[in-house]
Order: sequence, then structure tokens, then C-alpha cells
Amino acid sequence: MPGRSPQRPPPPGGPYLVVGLARSGQAAARLLAARGERVIGADSGSPAGAAGLADIGVEVLLDVDGTQAAQRARCVIKSPGVRPDAPAIVAARERGLPVIGELELAWRLLPNAICAVTGTNGKTTVAELLGHVWRTAGEPVAVAGNVGTPLASLVGEVSADATIVCEASSFQLEDTDAFAPQCAALLNVAPDHLDRHGSLDRYLAAKLRIFRNQGNDDACVYNGSDPALRGVDLGGCGRRVAFCREPGAGQDCQAVVVGPLLELWGEPLLAVDELALLGPHNADNAAAAAAAAAMGIEREAIAAALRGFGGVPHRLERVAELDGVLYVNDSKATNVAAAGAALRSFERGVHVILGGSVKGAGFDELAEPVIERCAGAYLIGAAAERIEADLAPAWEAGIARRRCETLAEAVVLAAEAARRGDVVLLAPACASFDAYRDFEARGEHFRELVEGLR
Repeated sequence: MPGRSPQRPPPPGGPYLVVGLARSGQAAARLLAARGERVIGADSGSPAGAAGLADIGVEVLLDVDGTQAAQRARCVIKSPGVRPDAPAIVAARERGLPVIGELELAWRLLPNAICAVTGTNGKTTVAELLGHVWRTAGEPVAVAGNVGTPLASLVGEVSADATIVCEASSFQLEDTDAFAPQCAALLNVAPDHLDRHGSLDRYLAAKLRIFRNQGNDDACVYNGSDPALRGVDLGGCGRRVAFCREPGAGQDCQAVVVGPLLELWGEPLLAVDELALLGPHNADNAAAAAAAAAMGIEREAIAAALRGFGGVPHRLERVAELDGVLYVNDSKATNVAAAGAALRSFERGVHVILGGSVKGAGFDELAEPVIERCAGAYLIGAAAERIEADLAPAWEAGIARRRCETLAEAVVLAAEAARRGDVVLLAPACASFDAYRDFEARGEHFRELVEGLR
């Protein structure tokens, strides 16, 4: 890993108010309580496990907005799912209280080298892939962040010599202040979470906070082929390390996908068809991982890890092959760019299940890959009407469509229509919150439904 950034500042002093008591909020509250701090935890609902925080001395306030509790705190820890305009956050800022996220809190208390990964799509895959690279090389590593293990839960639990690979969402990054990872990677930027950020510019600004505080010895890994980053000031002082696809003349890229090869630092690393991951977009993810890993891992270990990594659950996950039809779970494709990449991972004959809750952007850009690759589309959830309208060119081109009441109905209809050699693909292009707790629950239900077809 690159040299260490300047010494990390301690967290602001307590008492602390943790707003939002889902997974990361609970981890932050437990971390602070274990340090002997006075902690108040507030949530507008009643998340599973939140009430149990009282057993370790946390004052737990459920089904409240936390505004009154903000008057008793000196610092607020905001969970990523809590909006910036939530009443308790507004009240805290009006009082001049520091407001930071769980990611920032944990980073300040960890001595470890951090490799942080963000981007609209692929960050879970790349974070887990980097963890696999470190393990393949026999180096100590832990993977945390948005992938499921809150960074705060690692404080005091991992050895100081372990590298921590941390997936970071825009929601987490917008609540950072001094966060300065030794290696930071921005994979790509496409419209997403516009219902939260309000505009693509503000969404991009949140993503770029991953580089903002980096020093000269840190690595700033970015996608040199992404049009959204062309001409953009990445910020910070980190050493620029680009990964690219088919770079143009004059492009200085350290990891490059050129035709059938993935090259690293000007030399072939492996053939793209050696990757275990499905889809051409995963060649880009492999290039990003190679560029980041090359900051501290030998190229032989990187190549071996790329060959052996089969992916993560809910991301182009092969569920089953029944009567010659492949069923693939890409429930984590919660935006248009991810769903489009999933569709382009297969040839024609895709029966795609689209829909869920709307995140603020339209679906027009899905029309082309649907026309190119699909035999049929099955529309579910609150977004079904919008998707049907936005994909009118696909229907005019002859792609069959069905509106379905549930995911179960969509799976049955897709299975009935699919022929040997076809693919039934769950790639919703939407969040899941109209019908499921999260994308994992949606993907798990898809798996169960497919198993029920046997």
C-alpha cells in the first residue's frame, strides 16, 4: 500500500447522538459505548436489533425523529440511510454540532491502511475482488463498508498490519470530513440516487470526496475511459493511477483492457477470457482491481486472484440451469447502467425482469440493450408503468412485454416463455423498497422461486 496519510484526527467529543439505528448505526453506537462514551441512539422506526443496544448502556429512542435528543449531544453520527434534511440532522447543524458518518468515525479510530472503493456500479465486486487478491497473496486483509460489514465493527478487531478494503457509497462519502484512504478507487459514474442527491453534479461531488483529502503518497485510482470523469478535477493530491478500456492516443493508463488482454503497467497480465467473472464490464472491474492492488501486491498474485474469483451474491449470480435455460440473479443491478451491463453480458434470448421502486432517473437508456439482447421483458413493481413508457422503442421493435403483479408471476411467465439456450435474468434497474427490505431479500426470493421450478 502507499505510504500512510497524516495522523488521523480523533473523533469530536461526546455525548454522541447516533441517528439511524440500522446496521451501520448500531455498529457506531456499539463502538462508542465500548469506549465508555455516553451514547444516545434514535431512529424514526424500530430496526431489528436496535432495542438491544440498551443492554450495553446506549439510551435508545425508537419511533422518534431525534430532534429533542440533539439538544443533549455534542456530536452527531449520521447513518448513511438518513437524509441530510432529516429533522435531527437539521437541528444539530443549526446548533453548530459536528455531524459525521459511521465511515468517518471508524476511519479515525483505525490504525490500518485503507483501500476505499466507490462508483455507481461494480464497487461490491471490486471490493470483494481486492480482498481475494490480498488473501491470494497471503497478506492480512479485511473487507468492510457498504458490502455488509460496517467499518466500525472492525475497530479493535483486526490486526494493525491488515489492509482494510472498504466499499464506500455516495451516502457514506457525503458524511465524511477528514477521510483520507491510502488508496481510493472511483470505478464509474452514472445517474443514480438522484432522489437523494438532487442532481448528477451533486452525486458526483459526493463520490469525489473519496479523493479530497489524499496526500502525495496516496493512490487515486480512476476510470480513464469514463466520459463522466473526462475533464473533471478529481481533487486531493493523490498520485493519479488510471485504468482504461481501449485507450486513445495520448492516454496514460496503468491498467488497460486492450482487445483480448488485460495489461498492467505496460505488460500483459492475463487474457480477458481467463476471468471467472461474467460480462465485459467485469473486465473493467478487473482492471480497476489490478490497478489498485498493484500498489502493494505482486502481479503474479493479482493474476492468480483474477482467474479464481467467481463473483459475489446477487451480482450476475448463476442460480440454476433448468432444461437448458440459465437463471441469473443480478438483484444488485439497482440502476439503469448496471441493468444495461447485465443485459450485455449475454447474447440474444434474454428474458429480463425489470422494476421495483423508482430512484429518480428515467429508463430510456435501457431501450438499446433490451432491443439488442432480449426475447422478452417482465415488468414489476412501482416503476413498471414508467419503464413501459420509457422503453416504447423496444416494444415497437417487437420485444414482447408483460406487466406482472409480483416477482413470482414474472419468474413463472419468463420460465414458460424461455427456450433452451435462453437466459432468465433478474436485473431490475430499480431499488427494491416497494416490495422488499433490500436487494438481498429480493435476490434471495428470486433464488427460492427458481428452485421452485425444479
